[in-house]
Amino acid sequence: MSKANEAIAIRPKRGKLTLLSRRIYNVFLYHAQRQGVDNPGYSILLSELIDDARFTSHNTELLKSHIRDMQATTIEWHTSAGGTRQWTSTQLLGPVRIDEPGRGQACTISWSYPEPIRERLLKPAQYTRVLLEISSQMRSYAASVLYELGARYLTSPNGLTMREDIVWWASVLTGRSDITTVDYRILHRDTIKKALAELDTLSDGFRMEAIPHKRGRKVEELQFRVIVKPQASFSGLAESAKNVFDLALVERIIAIGFKRADAQDLYATTDEGVLRSAVDHTEQRLKNPALPPLKSPAAYLRDALKKQYAGAGEGDAAALTSRPPPPPLSRPSLGERKQRLQDEWQHHQTQQAKALFDEMPAADQAAQLAQFEAQQLGGLAAPIARAWRRDGIHSRIAAGSFYRWLASSLWPGEVTDKDLLEFAMSRDT
Repeated sequence: MSKANEAIAIRPKRGKLTLLSRRIYNVFLYHAQRQGVDNPGYSILLSELIDDARFTSHNTELLKSHIRDMQATTIEWHTSAGGTRQWTSTQLLGPVRIDEPGRGQACTISWSYPEPIRERLLKPAQYTRVLLEISSQMRSYAASVLYELGARYLTSPNGLTMREDIVWWASVLTGRSDITTVDYRILHRDTIKKALAELDTLSDGFRMEAIPHKRGRKVEELQFRVIVKPQASFSGLAESAKNVFDLALVERIIAIGFKRADAQDLYATTDEGVLRSAVDHTEQRLKNPALPPLKSPAAYLRDALKKQYAGAGEGDAAALTSRPPPPPLSRPSLGERKQRLQDEWQHHQTQQAKALFDEMPAADQAAQLAQFEAQQLGGLAAPIARAWRRDGIHSRIAAGSFYRWLASSLWPGEVTDKDLLEFAMSRDT
């Protein structure tokens, strides 16, 4: 995918951008460039968008909400050529349509771009090659931005990115337009440090380091240096970097008091660094015997996310500026509730497959692993495939892919309404 340099470090002037929004935008851009700059609009299968964006939930209403966010986000686009400069203020995305033709037929999604920036996006004069498979693996918004910036400045003579003020960087790295004041220490601890560790884990070609610029004792400006890795290797990474892919985080959220579907939605829509800090903070609060018990740990976690607590102590509100409280959740439709039940069922089947695999004789385990590698390894995303080749079934990143495949092999076919009903009844007993 060729991404216009102006579209990498986007600072929204109104609205917000999320990790999923950025993934969707990159997928749209990738397919639009393949379909041609002269087309007024573009279309792909909805399932293709979900796969390419690594959107693990099947909640299409959640997908629609992120698309609405992009349509409501205003960006400023600066370009220069031949000594002239041009400023454009526009929406990030034009009209989007999802067509559902009926049972048994594939759904499609269509989109277009605002005319002032359409050609610049699809046929940029200056662009950066962005690997969709890598950018879609990022688990935090900041890491996704840094990966694209690193790819842009990788061939720069000094490897240095632009130098901007801290508020500008905070907005670009979080996708928020409401930031007015920033404590660099907190921005570095909660956002930059974790994003750099994640980038180091996923990118074989380069890593990055932050270069703060002080005026007196205060950091006022920031830039990054891109450092080429001497060889493509995942060995020797710190354990803290591997924890970027700690899928047990969803289980920790469930243990706090969330339903699995709600925990998965929270994980999919929240920056992972912020979410992990809030979970740490909530768990510390639950373990504190000097304080009265929490009436609702789940509500406490939501409040911690809203205020962006960082787990340093009671009332230590980190950060940037408090986000507005999330809107009240509407009651899910019958279709959404069925889809969530299907997600629960699939998770249950995966756990059952893992339990059965653990009980298999060593020869049977080896046969299953060999079959998985023969059938699936070539189709895995590159970072997951490399993790599997390195650690096999013990890989925290890749093991989930194996157990999901094993479940589909042990119990082939689509789940029926009868299966779901029996599962729901057994779960409620």
